[in-house]
Amino acid sequence: MGNDQIENRVQSGKFLAPSQKFDQHYDVVVVGYGFAGAVAAISAHDHGAKVLLLEKMPDPGGISVCAGGGLRLSRDRHAAFEYLKATNAGTTPDDVIQAFVDGMFELEPYVQELARVNDATLIRNERPGNYPYPGFESMYFLEVDNVPGFDRVTGYPHARSLRNGTNMMKVLEDNVVARGIEVRFSTSAERLISNGDGSVIGLWVQNEETDAVSVAASRGVILACGGFEANVEMQRQYWQLNPVMTAAFRGNTGDGIRMAQDVGADLWHMWHFHGSYGFRHPDPAFPFGIRTKRLPDWVPEHSVTDAQMSWILVDGEGGRFMNEYQPYLQDTGHRALDVMDPGTQQYPYIPCYMIVDDPGRKMYPLGGVVFNDREVEPYEWSGDNLKEVELGILRKAESLAELADHIGCAPAKLEASIEKWNTACAAGEDDDFKRPSQSMTPITTAPYFVGEIWPVVSNTQGGPVHDARQRVLNSYGEPIPGLYEAGEVGSIWGHLYMSGANLSECFIGGRIAGREVAEISN
Repeated sequence: MGNDQIENRVQSGKFLAPSQKFDQHYDVVVVGYGFAGAVAAISAHDHGAKVLLLEKMPDPGGISVCAGGGLRLSRDRHAAFEYLKATNAGTTPDDVIQAFVDGMFELEPYVQELARVNDATLIRNERPGNYPYPGFESMYFLEVDNVPGFDRVTGYPHARSLRNGTNMMKVLEDNVVARGIEVRFSTSAERLISNGDGSVIGLWVQNEETDAVSVAASRGVILACGGFEANVEMQRQYWQLNPVMTAAFRGNTGDGIRMAQDVGADLWHMWHFHGSYGFRHPDPAFPFGIRTKRLPDWVPEHSVTDAQMSWILVDGEGGRFMNEYQPYLQDTGHRALDVMDPGTQQYPYIPCYMIVDDPGRKMYPLGGVVFNDREVEPYEWSGDNLKEVELGILRKAESLAELADHIGCAPAKLEASIEKWNTACAAGEDDDFKRPSQSMTPITTAPYFVGEIWPVVSNTQGGPVHDARQRVLNSYGEPIPGLYEAGEVGSIWGHLYMSGANLSECFIGGRIAGREVAEISN
């Protein structure tokens, strides 16, 4: 059955045939096999449900596997709540934040239990929250440090992750396998099926080899299929910033958001995405933006070691326009680029230009690539950045005048910007944009290097609104019966994001959603 045949049996998202006409029957169907989908499926199974886990891509992991794998936890409930309330800036209800905080304090023993499946070892990584709000010092990370006998490159050849993301995915996948949960790869959820009173009772499922089938979910459906960072059309409707390149995963195209809207879901946080600035690969077939080097986070009045940033950014006229080193660069680095001239509809800072001198070029790799995609040849950024010069990602100049020519700006303007920057470095204070003094590095020694810089999205935060029980809500704040969500598809982070919190949300929301839906009586 093709999509046109699906349409013949669907009207406003409602399946027209009696429920006994479903092709297949399960208690719970989970859509998406990243961290959130895996935990939701495990939780629903452990609470007595017959579960089907769907993944439209050919491999597990979603965007979750690309991350560092650290789950953000806290030592102090009150401090964690105060911090998260401040960083959400009134965009998320207190009871939803409190449910997340409560889940944080159950997570470490839960992950310890999951790790028994393959004798994985856990470690704590002592790192505070990313922004200087009350409670940020109570935070830390929990990571899977080692899985005996597992090599992440051979175990997940389709994925390149930061640190321990693949280790955490291995623990989850082994738990799914150990429970005998049915998994279907390369199989997409096309559309939810609801009955006459609006309850979600199943969904249409499609793969390349068979016709679409209708699958009953007698207790409910859990959407855990990520955001819309790989959907350019949705970006254009919800964001002013344009263009924005996805950094890691092509599978997150807003499927769960559309399906939830189809049955009446309200939306939140659609403007907010976790992103920064980075490079374009010169090969147009390479589908990902390349983020700049991940430097340590900093907060005012707290010393940060190893935070030296070797570059500055200038616009097309050769002038600095932003603090290149914001407290959590990987979260908000893109925001200063989000400026449009209404008269021309042009973005004066897209692209902008990274400038570094020869000592800065030697300091560390300026970029890095993480992704989950078996069709993409892995790209390893060189340690000395010279491969990127050969490829054209960076361009070399023997003088500031030649550097200005590469940018297309007036040499005098660029030279004045560099001179002002070097003077600020000598004084140890950036009067223009308040970049932290410990990060300031002068640009003095030829040859110079320049690279085009573009906005990059790691993951989105917007999607269907949910309550503290992970139930998807309609525009009147009422739960849509039978529909739940977990993870990025409708994240609670509405203003600023804390590193590792999306991954914690995958676990916390997945556990809650799996339990809630499984405990619904038939």
